[in-house]
Amino acid sequence: MPVYSMTGYASAQRGASAAPAETEARPTPVRRLGLEIRSVNSRFLDLAFRLPDELRAAEPTLRALLTAKLKRGKVEVRVAIESDESLGLQDPPVRLLQRLNSAQDSIKAWLPQATPLSVADVLRICANAPAGTQDWTDTLHALAEETLDALLAARAREGKRLVAMLLDRLGQLRTLAEQAGPMIPKLVEQQSQRFMERWKEALLLTDSSIPAEAAQDRALSEATAFAIRIDVAEELTRLASHLDEIERLLKKGGEVGKRLDFLIQELHREANTLGSKSAALELTRISVDMKVLIEQMREQVQNIE
Repeated sequence: MPVYSMTGYASAQRGASAAPAETEARPTPVRRLGLEIRSVNSRFLDLAFRLPDELRAAEPTLRALLTAKLKRGKVEVRVAIESDESLGLQDPPVRLLQRLNSAQDSIKAWLPQATPLSVADVLRICANAPAGTQDWTDTLHALAEETLDALLAARAREGKRLVAMLLDRLGQLRTLAEQAGPMIPKLVEQQSQRFMERWKEALLLTDSSIPAEAAQDRALSEATAFAIRIDVAEELTRLASHLDEIERLLKKGGEVGKRLDFLIQELHREANTLGSKSAALELTRISVDMKVLIEQMREQVQNIE
């Protein structure tokens, strides 16, 4: 199952001829139905519709279609009906002119000072007059399915790129974890030797009567406490477990965005703990590099559905 990004765009158009409203012969305007869908990341599914008045009743159908296939994202749907520009200026229908003339006479009878209609007024009224009745129901539904399939394909392609990027960052994090693991025993051994040397120096300087065995036991106790403080084996184990789970989810696909977001937070927590327990500059560098990679992953995971 693919991993879908929440970012995508798709559009499509279909044409139809509207039946003329007048009986006299005149060019039949070619009307086109255009639909576009834009989506960006969001915590939940947020749908917004921009529909012409004559298609407002289709909003519930479009909403049901989108909610059946989209789970997360801020989605905007725009629908427009356009006429062929080559037929934009047509001769006004005679019947419409007769009605306008009759309406103007009635108005002047009551309002003699009213301004007569100009040619521009008549053309504007004719342009806004409905050219005929067109049932867009089937066309809109088919167009919405076509555009939604194109949007899902675009989101799947973007999701594939996100998965490739995340898998690459997972590999880099595993490499850093492998580098950090062997450092801890070396650090503990080095610190144990330092404790022993310091206790021996202290005994020589003070000419203390403390037995050598007691001094050695004290040095070993200090070394053990130090080892406990800097031990990051538990953090590395949890980090490896989180990396395995993220890789499993990416390969499984589907609606994994929220789970990935939670796991990224856990990765960041382990990397922070690793840095706070650091007793060597190299281990601090590894912690910083891990947090940079995890932050890059977090930004991309927020785009996954």
